[in-house]
Amino acid sequence: MPQQLLLAVFVATVLSQAAVAAQPSKADSSVEYYRYTDSQGRVVLSRQGVPTEYISKGYEVLNDGGRVIRVVPPAPSFEERKRLAEEKAKAKSDAQLLRIYSEPADVERARDRKLAELDGTISVAQSNLLSLRTQQANLQAKAAEFERAGRQVPEHLLVQIDNLKAEQASVEKSIERYRQTRKDAEVSFAADRARLIELRGE
Repeated sequence: MPQQLLLAVFVATVLSQAAVAAQPSKADSSVEYYRYTDSQGRVVLSRQGVPTEYISKGYEVLNDGGRVIRVVPPAPSFEERKRLAEEKAKAKSDAQLLRIYSEPADVERARDRKLAELDGTISVAQSNLLSLRTQQANLQAKAAEFERAGRQVPEHLLVQIDNLKAEQASVEKSIERYRQTRKDAEVSFAADRARLIELRGE
C-alpha cells in the first residue's frame, strides 16, 4: 500500500476515534426525574416536570440512578405566612427598640417628653375652647338684648353664634382625641419599657 494511502487511513481512524470520544455516554447524561403527589394522592414520577397545580405542594428531583438530588418543600400555608410575617415584624421592632433606647430610663425620659407635649397641646385647645365659649356668651347676650327690646335678632348675629358652636364642637373632639392619644402613648411606652427589659435580660 502506498505510503500516502497509509497516512490517510491513519488520519481518518484518529479523527473517527476523537469524534466517538466527544459523544456523551449514557452514563454521563444527566437525566432528572420529578416525583410529586397528584390530586388523587398517588406518587408520580415524571421526566416532564411538575404540573403547575402541584408545584405548591412540593416535590423531589431524582437523578437517573433514583437518588434524590434536590427537595423543593411545599409552599407555606396562609397561617404559616402570617406567622412568619409577624415574627419578622417583631424582630424589626425589637431591633429598632434596641437602636433607640439603651436602658429603661431612656424610655421613661422619652415618655415624659411626649406626655408633656400632649399636655401642652391639650392645654392650648382647652384655652381656645374657653375663648370660644366666652365669645358665644357675649353674642348670645347681644341677641337677648334684641329680644328684650322686641326686635328681631340680626341674621349675621345668629350665624356667628352657630359658627362658634360648630367651632366648639370641633375643638372638643380634638381635645378628646388628644386625651386618647395620651392614653395610647402611656400604654405604648410601658410596653416598650417592658420589652426592652426583656431583651436586655434585666
